[in-house]
Amino acid sequence: MISRKSRKQRYNLHNAPLHKKRKWISSHLAENLLLKYDRRSIPVVKGDTVKIMRGSFRGHEDKVAKVNIRDQTVEIEGVTITTAKGTKLAKPIHASTLLITKLNLTDKWRRRKLEKGLSETAKKEIEKEAEEQLKVKEAEKKAVEEAAKAEEAAKAEEEQKEEIAEPIKEEETTPAPEESIEPEIEEDKVEETSETEVSEKKPAKKKSPAPKTTKKKKEEGEP
Repeated sequence: MISRKSRKQRYNLHNAPLHKKRKWISSHLAENLLLKYDRRSIPVVKGDTVKIMRGSFRGHEDKVAKVNIRDQTVEIEGVTITTAKGTKLAKPIHASTLLITKLNLTDKWRRRKLEKGLSETAKKEIEKEAEEQLKVKEAEKKAVEEAAKAEEAAKAEEEQKEEIAEPIKEEETTPAPEESIEPEIEEDKVEETSETEVSEKKPAKKKSPAPKTTKKKKEEGEP
C-alpha cells in the first residue's frame, strides 16, 4: 500500500531496496518502438540510445554511458559539466527526462521480456537486430584489443632501445685502463726506504784503542 503523505513517499523513494530502484529508472519509448514492442516505457540500460527532452541539453541524442542505481540517475556520452578548476565531469540526468530511440538488445534476458506477447515476425526482427548489435560489439572489442597490443609492443620496443643505449653510455664514461707502472715504482721506493732505515738503525762500529806510544813505555821503565 502506497501512502498519500509526501514525506512517506520521499522516504520510500530514497530508502527503497536496489531491485526496486532499478525498475524505477525507466524512460518512455519513441513512437516506432512503442508500436513495435507494444510498451510505453522500459528500464534504461547501458548502451541504449536516448534523447534528452528537457533541460539545458534538450535535443542531445547519444548512448547511455552509465546507470547509477543508488542516485537514480543516468550518464550520457557528450553531456558534461566544467568545474571551477577546468576539469570536465559527466552530468547526471534523471531517466524521466529521456526518450529511448534505440534499444540495446545484446542481453538475452531483456530480449525474452520484450518478446513476450509478440508475433513470430516481430521476434525474428528482434533476433536479427540483436545479432547485428553483437557483431558490432565484437568488432569494437577486437579494435580495443588490437590497440592495446600495439601500445604494449611500442612500450616493449622503447624498453629494448633504452636497454641497448645504457651499455653504450657506460662504455663511453669508463676511462681506459692505465698500465701498471706506478705500483712497480712504488715498490722500488719502498725497498729504498727500507734499506736506508736499516742502515740508519745499525749501530756505529767502535774504534779500536790505539796502541800505546813508545814514550809512555819508556816512562814506565820498560827496556
